[in-house]
Amino acid sequence: MIRIGLTGWGDQEDLYPNRTKAKDKLRLYGQYFTTVEVDSSFYAVQPRDRMARWAAETPDSFAFIVKAYQGMTGHLRGKPYFTSTSEMYKAFRESLDPVIEAGKMQAALFQYPPWFECNRDNVNELREVKLRMEGIPCALEFRHRSWYEEGMRERTLAFLKEQGWIHSVCDEPQAGPGSIPIVPEATDAEMTLVRMHGRNVSGWHQNGAPNWRETRYLYRYNQEELLEWKGYLEQLQEQSKDVYVIFNNNSGGDAAANAQMMMELLEQPVKPFPDRTEPEEEEGPEQLELF
Repeated sequence: MIRIGLTGWGDQEDLYPNRTKAKDKLRLYGQYFTTVEVDSSFYAVQPRDRMARWAAETPDSFAFIVKAYQGMTGHLRGKPYFTSTSEMYKAFRESLDPVIEAGKMQAALFQYPPWFECNRDNVNELREVKLRMEGIPCALEFRHRSWYEEGMRERTLAFLKEQGWIHSVCDEPQAGPGSIPIVPEATDAEMTLVRMHGRNVSGWHQNGAPNWRETRYLYRYNQEELLEWKGYLEQLQEQSKDVYVIFNNNSGGDAAANAQMMMELLEQPVKPFPDRTEPEEEEGPEQLELF
């Protein structure tokens, strides 16, 4: 099965009627897509009661992909919130419990930064992380090209298989060492993750700039590009039971539309987006001039 979803639900404005309250958005999101990537967990480990509420607000067949906290993938800058690595992992794992108990936990996503190169220390780091996350399906996404260079690609994929990592296959700008090529190879028989980041080369390295959120993922896929990916998805489906596709190209609000375009190419049913045009305000009754 190929399942399509988006990164987060709060800013996917195409999905919601005007003036939709934040607390109602996930429930409405679940009417359009069957999976979502929780991105807020990257910035802070989410409280259990919040995760439980999210699980309760989604359909029975819904699936969450929860992004690993930034301190677990080497992104954190500044003073650590947790006193130890063990405490950090314990908190993250416990935050997942309500989603696991609801039967809606698909995978934890470990996205490593562009400076996480292919070397012995980092390979050992991945072994340790997998041990700390034992029992929870984990997807792994690289951002440094060295993992897929000639002579390393097959060794990287073999390592992921050996360690039980789910391969996160990416479509992203080809912008030097801090980006990876499309590698449509599964490493897990149950699941493969695909993340669609767009192809905005000029914005890719803007992370940290004041307007990086408005530029980095500013891209709208065209029909030809999505047809290319339809072929990749069908190829991956031959290798994994389920393929989860997350559209992350939302700097300009394009993710939801592109996700539905892909669903249509795969001949999956889609629900039309709501009409978000503002109705004209009705004029009040005419006031008679009495004086």
